Amino acid sequence: MSESGGPPSGKNDAPGHGADPGTAPRGPGGGIPVGRFFGVPIYVAPSWFLVAALITWVFGDQLDTVLPHLGGVRYLVSLFFAVAFYASVLVHELAHTVAALRFKLPVRRIQLQFFGGVSEIEKESDTPGREFVLAFVGPLLSLVLAGIFFGGMQLVESGTVPGVLLAGLMVSNLIVAIFNFLPGLPLDGGRMLRAVVWKISGRAMTGTIAAAWVGRALALAVLIGLPLLSYGRGSGSTTGVDSLTDALLAAILAAIIWTGAGNSLRMARLREALPELRARTLTRRAVPVASDTPLSEALRRADEAGARALVVVDGRGDPTALVRESAIVSIPEHRRPWVAVSGLSQELTPGMRVSAELAGEDLLDTLRATPSTEYLVIEPTGEIYGVLSTADVEKAFIAAMSRPA
Repeated sequence: MSESGGPPSGKNDAPGHGADPGTAPRGPGGGIPVGRFFGVPIYVAPSWFLVAALITWVFGDQLDTVLPHLGGVRYLVSLFFAVAFYASVLVHELAHTVAALRFKLPVRRIQLQFFGGVSEIEKESDTPGREFVLAFVGPLLSLVLAGIFFGGMQLVESGTVPGVLLAGLMVSNLIVAIFNFLPGLPLDGGRMLRAVVWKISGRAMTGTIAAAWVGRALALAVLIGLPLLSYGRGSGSTTGVDSLTDALLAAILAAIIWTGAGNSLRMARLREALPELRARTLTRRAVPVASDTPLSEALRRADEAGARALVVVDGRGDPTALVRESAIVSIPEHRRPWVAVSGLSQELTPGMRVSAELAGEDLLDTLRATPSTEYLVIEPTGEIYGVLSTADVEKAFIAAMSRPA
């Protein structure tokens, strides 16, 4: 399952879906880097080792029934199965990544973690058609892998280690595909449903709301239906441990789906609020001052002009630095006549110059690229428009998100 991130930004594929001990460097958000694919880093989260151990134990016990002559070696075979299964999950995620890159959507990273994989796609698809394709390719690849493993089963004997491994990989990939085709967010099928409703209604938000509520209904169905299905399959003969295990698995899957659906709704609201964030409307008026101007004099000029920011300029009037608001606040009023603004300023770097025309996601991307507390806002003609404070952007964003949907 892929994740589309908006400005804060990504997804989980449950399995079904979508760290190194030692000194290996950790990737963002935990996990260890294991490689790159078309420049996109691939990480393994620490939780993967837990689920790999669980698969090794469970599948090893099953092998003892099917291939009793293996003895303790069955756990090595089972570990190989766990790694091969997650390699299949990685192929599922690579399919999302290839589609995203084909549509020129940046992918932050791919991560293998507990209950599947995550493809963190930084931008939203701009059309419902692309959204549908982006979601469809993951489970499609899982179906293709199931077919390949089924074909491999025809070439080996069924009672052998290769036969059992191929059968297990065929079934697991088929489950991954079917599970992700379910039409509820955050699953790939939910993104496909979102695309269809988006196409019909003309509004992405309408599609998100519909797919998210279907996702929540799926979560409840999994929570109640999976234990009942297991009980019915066992004709009431399941042990207390089996029932508890099934209920726990159902609760985990239901929680993943319910939480993912809620996150999808929040991200959709975020994206709807983004257009309200405009550099031109959030910028503070600024007055230019020379570097040796006393702070008290600079503040007097700003007060007379009705400005709330100070820009340090050189002899030609070109901006060279911004006076930091936090630094101004830290200077007691009685000392301000003796402190020059140059000692309170931050030198302008290219990334601290932003266009007054920026808005929404483009504005946030620009600010994220060069973290700072203030930015110089300039007109397309190169003239100074004012100073943008990240505090003002945050307040506007929170206000927009707090309004009723």
